[in-house]
Amino acid sequence: MSTRRTARVAAAIRQVVSTAILFELRDPRVANVTILHVEVPVDLRTAKVYVSIMGEKKDEVLCLQGLNSARGWLQSKIADELDLRYTPVLTFVADQGVKKSIEVSKSLRELHMEDEQEDEQEVQEDEQEDLTDEIGEEESPTD
Repeated sequence: MSTRRTARVAAAIRQVVSTAILFELRDPRVANVTILHVEVPVDLRTAKVYVSIMGEKKDEVLCLQGLNSARGWLQSKIADELDLRYTPVLTFVADQGVKKSIEVSKSLRELHMEDEQEDEQEVQEDEQEDLTDEIGEEESPTD
């Protein structure tokens, strides 16, 4: 079986699961979730669904519980939408990549702001020194 077919099936599963979660799933535990990508092995019997969940750790745990409890319903949606010999068994995995990139961006932004503040202080100190030097030159007699 070609890797092209598995990639197409993975994309189709991602589409079906995303649409079902967004428009049809009524579980209040499942909120602020994004389906990032789906990995499907060559035999197409399982599918690992990587999700990004915004919020705190407890929100992430609740959302994963909600997704796992809706697993059978989501698998039936896949069976209805896709013409596959076997309906893949879904496994939901929380992907931390998005959260980590947000944290890194926040840290970089804070460092950048600190650098700007240090630069402003240096400029103010230089201006203060220049002003002090000018006052000192005016007071000293010139020959």
